[in-house]
Amino acid sequence: MSEQSNCNRPFSSTLVDGNDRAPARSMLRAVGFTDEDFKKPQIAIASTGSDLTPCNMHIDELAEHATKGADAGGAKPVNFSTITISDGISMGTKGMRYSLVSREVIADSIETVVAGESMDGLVPIGGCDKNMPGCMIAIARLNRPAIFVYGGSILPGLHKEKPIDIVSIFEAVGRHAKGEIDDGELKEIECNAIPGPGSCGGMYTANSMATAIEALGMSLPGSSAQLAVSQDKREDCFNAGKQVAKLIELDLKPRDIMTKAAFENAIKTCIALGGSTNIILHLLAIAHAADVDLTIDDFERLGEEIPLLADVKPFGKYNMSHLIRIGGIQPMMKILLDRGLLDGSCITVTGKTIAENLADVKPYPAYPAEQDIIRPWDDPIKETSHLRVLRGNLAPTGGVGKITGKEGLYFKGTAKVYENEEDSLQGILRGDVVAGDVVVIRNEGPVGGPGMREMLSPTSAVAGRGLIKEVALITDGRFSGGSHGFDVGHITPEAACGGPIGIVKNGDEIEIDAVKNTISLNIPQDEYDARMAAYEPKGPGERRGVLGKYAALASSASEGGVTDKNL
Repeated sequence: MSEQSNCNRPFSSTLVDGNDRAPARSMLRAVGFTDEDFKKPQIAIASTGSDLTPCNMHIDELAEHATKGADAGGAKPVNFSTITISDGISMGTKGMRYSLVSREVIADSIETVVAGESMDGLVPIGGCDKNMPGCMIAIARLNRPAIFVYGGSILPGLHKEKPIDIVSIFEAVGRHAKGEIDDGELKEIECNAIPGPGSCGGMYTANSMATAIEALGMSLPGSSAQLAVSQDKREDCFNAGKQVAKLIELDLKPRDIMTKAAFENAIKTCIALGGSTNIILHLLAIAHAADVDLTIDDFERLGEEIPLLADVKPFGKYNMSHLIRIGGIQPMMKILLDRGLLDGSCITVTGKTIAENLADVKPYPAYPAEQDIIRPWDDPIKETSHLRVLRGNLAPTGGVGKITGKEGLYFKGTAKVYENEEDSLQGILRGDVVAGDVVVIRNEGPVGGPGMREMLSPTSAVAGRGLIKEVALITDGRFSGGSHGFDVGHITPEAACGGPIGIVKNGDEIEIDAVKNTISLNIPQDEYDARMAAYEPKGPGERRGVLGKYAALASSASEGGVTDKNL
């Protein structure tokens, strides 16, 4: 065995080389290894495929193409699967508590298999919201040559000759409660919103995370802006498998790519394209795994440099499929690069820099004659980031708002307090919430939930009842990428850990300023102090099983909600 071949197999060589490793080789022969395979670097193909959700229903088939690519690159592919949780299905139920928890389970499972079986490289393929950052956390922890592949975006459905998606049906529930549509139309929207495979079709969390990962340099160019059912996506998988074999030869590892500058590139790109608030939670978690010093303050700082340019759902007009037609995210990255706002020297999984990858990228078609999805730099939807990091006596260590300005930049209203998501949804659907209210949903944080559920059902009910410009909603939980409105989540400290959101009472005045980035409970200071002194937080929402373990270990949402922060 040559020194060079051992260098290309730094982990698998310890597993299969030498007479003492005959038992391991014997086991591997049973799953198809040959003598020649033992001389090749081993690349794990980690599929998140399942019948649980349209986001992932096609990913096992995509994994076959990645397997062929790794084989063509001269490596030995080894396939395994991990779990997923469908937010769109579990949303609004107690099952949603497991969603963010699944990110950690996925990361743990991939790390366990790849490290436990001594793989030399990794191609994880993810589609739904939490398996994408879960894959990336595992990549960062393992620090072995790897490329993430996005499973691709879904095509929009159609209702009354207009495109619809998952958020359309959530909002239809509110419209139905209001009496705006009948049972038949609700059923029609239900049956047509999700036409086939792929992740939710707006700039929701899945497409936001795919954008972030490509801009970070950890996916091949174009991976984030391909339809799930396209030939482009199959080729992306094949090329990723083949390229990881090359990365092993180059000894180019994820932490060489995922630098602080690369994270800043990802944040800026996502802001310009209207990304989800969840990118803050997940990029903080990935950066922690990569040992990069990233904080919510970085999002606030960078947000002042970047305008919101993309008119995309949930707050805008267009789906990801429309953005794909005009070039995807790369022309946006080129705009930022040309303005000196991206670090073009950052290396990527192509083995080239960001600047080299973007050198031949064509601009978006002309606005507005040829497209009206991406606005000109000097005519943005909003001059600074829609992702606002807010602080004040309601969120001393921060909260996160997705405020585009379409519903205003300032709100002062009266608190209507609910102790959990279910109660808030029923209250909104009953008509208890009226114009001028600030809906307060608490005990939904990483510890209190536990699991930090997304409040898509309440925010969609508000929208469906026609109150999106008249009602604000705040929570120590989080929001789906599909939520829109005057919403502030990730409020920290959370109620269950003694945060001041726990002392809010019905009728209190709450003030939110998305220009000054403040969120305030407007009561006298002596009353505030007295309430805080008397407040008895409920603590973890569970104390057994996977939810109990997560509640015991989870960091604050402002630190990514990770489970190994304080170990």
